[in-house]
Amino acid sequence: MLAALAIIFQLALPVMGTPLYAKAEAFENAECNVPHALSCYTALIADLIISHTKDLPNQAQLSVAIIQNDRITYYGVVKENDSIKPADNQGKVFEAGSITKVFTSTLLASLVNEGKIGLTDSINPYYPFPFKEHRKITFLTLANHTSGLPRLPDNLDLSDASNPYQNYTAKELEAYLKMIMTLENEPSESYSYSNLGAGLLGYTLGLTQGTSLRELLQERVFDRYGMTASFTRSVDAGERLVVGLGADGNPTPNWDFDVLAGGGCLLSTTEDLARFAKAQFNPEERELALTRVPTFEVNDKMKIGLGWHILESETGEEFFWHNGGTGGYSSSMAVNVTGKVAVVILSNVSAFHPASGNIDRLCLELINNAGE
Repeated sequence: MLAALAIIFQLALPVMGTPLYAKAEAFENAECNVPHALSCYTALIADLIISHTKDLPNQAQLSVAIIQNDRITYYGVVKENDSIKPADNQGKVFEAGSITKVFTSTLLASLVNEGKIGLTDSINPYYPFPFKEHRKITFLTLANHTSGLPRLPDNLDLSDASNPYQNYTAKELEAYLKMIMTLENEPSESYSYSNLGAGLLGYTLGLTQGTSLRELLQERVFDRYGMTASFTRSVDAGERLVVGLGADGNPTPNWDFDVLAGGGCLLSTTEDLARFAKAQFNPEERELALTRVPTFEVNDKMKIGLGWHILESETGEEFFWHNGGTGGYSSSMAVNVTGKVAVVILSNVSAFHPASGNIDRLCLELINNAGE
């Protein structure tokens, strides 16, 4: 388990060659012909959900939103006694894991558009001490994972596998920046996915405005996009919170974040994330548009903007994607701005469960089907 924690939030690049099901009008008014309790869904949706849910543990829930132009359609399921049943869970709260990084970068874009900070500005002046070996780090390289920082800081104590980030505070982060910091690559020259970098970005954004990341997310992102059931602490979600399931299928504690909140603290609903995804279609949302501008070419299959990973669909269309994984939850989100199609999936399936990759596969198959 401790070894696995060293790769949590790892970007699981999708296999773009997965077989597709029937497309286009099959999303509407199709006759369901599979033996399950999802007769209220079309055959296409039911088949996709069944095939990607059957290997998940009992009590697993999936909450799915498909956005097509101005229409949002919700699909929810729960696996009980090895049967898959419909569930009205679009208003339930799940941990979103690394999808948080898209929101931290959206906050960055908001401040950049208002001229409060520059995208290529150094973060160093916001700290009252020199970084180790006087290394310079910019907002941009933190947002697109080219800072050279490792995935996790060397002084993160992983002894509490059930809640590994809760005790990593500003004290530990500042000690890391002053005395421990190591770079895996030269800044701006290569991509290396970093939870540390995203956490440092979020914390620094709070410093630039004399407040906290949590308050900035509430004011500049959640309130702006009508996300009334999105939180940065699990205790705030109340009874709407779906219990996370560990790798063994049993209930597991939620993850709490301190100074590294910018890398994974978001809890949300598919209703809220669907509103955020739909807002991506609006060309007047300048801060969202800025997050989608390519800033680095990772390889011939992927670029990265600010937070978003930019991929190419099987039909050659560009789409923006991020996933998330914590000890009790997995999530995936994909947006095709040109086609005005998006998919959001939240689940209480552990990132460590052997079938957790089904969440990404389902998301990508849905957006490939819905987009044609």
